[in-house]
Amino acid sequence: MLITFRCKSYANVTMFGDIGLQMIKMMGHSGTVPGAILAPDLPEALSKLTLSLATECTTAQKDTSSTRYVEDVEDVEEDALSEQVVGLNLRAVPLIELLKSAINAQCDVMWDTP
Repeated sequence: MLITFRCKSYANVTMFGDIGLQMIKMMGHSGTVPGAILAPDLPEALSKLTLSLATECTTAQKDTSSTRYVEDVEDVEEDALSEQVVGLNLRAVPLIELLKSAINAQCDVMWDTP
């Protein structure tokens, strides 16, 4: 499933469904699709999203900070390649930009499945 976020002042942003739902819930919404946030509520939604992302980032850093000792250099290189993951903070950038644009233009943000 995909979720597409829309507003009149910015290009559409499409995300995988699980990531999109997570972002919707981080903004303080119930997670229903389709859905919308009205223009007056967008600053609070953006604030909740950025705060949740900061908390998520801190938690992720604590989880990955544990030190492992691997004797074989090839194992280290293999682990590095297999553990490359696009973080939630990076995935949220287009949505954050859309929300900022909608706040500036004072327009609503809607989302649905394409």
